[in-house]
Amino acid sequence: MSGSEPMPGPSNVEKRKKIPNPPAFLKSPLKKRPKKTNLTENEKTIALNIYKYIENSSEAYPKQMEFVYKTAQIMGTSEKTVRRILNEYKNKGQVTASNKSTPNHNIISNLDDFILSAIRRKVHKFYFDNDLPTIDKVAQAINEDEDLPSFSRSTTYKIMKKLNFKYMKRSRKSILLDRPDLMLWRKQYLLKIKSYRSQNRKIYYTDETWLNEGHTSNYVWNDLNITSSRQAFLNGLSTGLKNPHKGKRLIIAHIGSVDGFLKDAEWIFEAKKHDGDYHDEMDAHNFEKWFDNILNKVEPGSVIVLDNAPYHSRLAVKVPNMSWRKADIQAWLLENNISYDENEIKAELLTKFRKEDYNKKVIDEMAARKNIIVLRLPPYHCELNPIELIWAQVKAYVGKNNKSFKMAEVRELLKEGLNEISAVSWRKNIEHVIKEEDKMMQLDGIMDAASDAPGFTIHVSEESCDSSSMDSD
Repeated sequence: MSGSEPMPGPSNVEKRKKIPNPPAFLKSPLKKRPKKTNLTENEKTIALNIYKYIENSSEAYPKQMEFVYKTAQIMGTSEKTVRRILNEYKNKGQVTASNKSTPNHNIISNLDDFILSAIRRKVHKFYFDNDLPTIDKVAQAINEDEDLPSFSRSTTYKIMKKLNFKYMKRSRKSILLDRPDLMLWRKQYLLKIKSYRSQNRKIYYTDETWLNEGHTSNYVWNDLNITSSRQAFLNGLSTGLKNPHKGKRLIIAHIGSVDGFLKDAEWIFEAKKHDGDYHDEMDAHNFEKWFDNILNKVEPGSVIVLDNAPYHSRLAVKVPNMSWRKADIQAWLLENNISYDENEIKAELLTKFRKEDYNKKVIDEMAARKNIIVLRLPPYHCELNPIELIWAQVKAYVGKNNKSFKMAEVRELLKEGLNEISAVSWRKNIEHVIKEEDKMMQLDGIMDAASDAPGFTIHVSEESCDSSSMDSD
């Protein structure tokens, strides 16, 4: 064998990976581009090149309307997207990556605390009735309530997870129980507020809400005999009230007790956004300024009840974590008189203190200086805050009297609605909440009894709602 003759065996050149069964692969349908991410500049350029190629292939595609359709088909996008790329190129002479953020259409994240609390009460009602709440039962109870949105079984499951319920099994019956930490939080809250009442401390309740300028009553009398606008016109009648647009939004914060709203304590401002969660419009700095003013009006020795919104819970001392630079952690330790060794790594430095010792909140410290106690509600328990019932009365007043759906009128109606709320209304709502507290005190015992039943097996599920364990009750 000559020296120039190649040696037997595989080539040194890497072989190209073969596509199995090429004819079947080529016949498979085109894949659509995922909508999760925005188009890049390269993708837009490719779309333009495809369009130009098709446009130059006039024999294969004689009709101009086919250019956009075929480009969209090849790109795996919609025709609307291709037209948008073409318009951008025509107007600017170039294309750039889309920087518009994809809107969040997550149903669950857009549910407000009032709806979530109402759903929690649906679950608890099963326990009060000595009936085990399954996902199907809860979904049915929610969907039968005209005041609540309708949800599928899978969405109901996700809501239960958000509300910190545990998914457990008893034989073939799935049930829902509050997480132990939430049960403990609720029990401690109920014991504390009962103790404060026995000490004759004055208890104030505060919270925030919102009002859109298009706010109106949800229920109205409709003439079911009118079936078309033509019929209404011929008979000299109307087609009924039109649904107004939501419009601009007001954010309102206030505080009250058995004596009614605290005088001159309201905080009202116009939101920047017209939809989404109103909590996004609040921030700790502005809330703390308002709260400081409230503390000057509230009697020493009083208790202020509020929820756990982030702007209510800013820490007085920021505690370091692994994202901090090592030098910054060392500086923080020195500032707090905590000794350390220079050779210790970040993980070791973070063991020099307990986070629990630095969990004091700014507004708690502000209140303590005035001999006032801050008491926080357990998450998703707004039924224990009577101001939620007060807000419902105020909104009902605005909804019944709102005619122009203009911000000026809504502001005026809001003031009137607040003035309509008397000390008697506050006392009645507080009495209602006290009854709810008594029910809650019984609830944990009922839940313990359910979980202690013979044949009850605890199984904490972190699986998705389409798991086999969720398919049958």
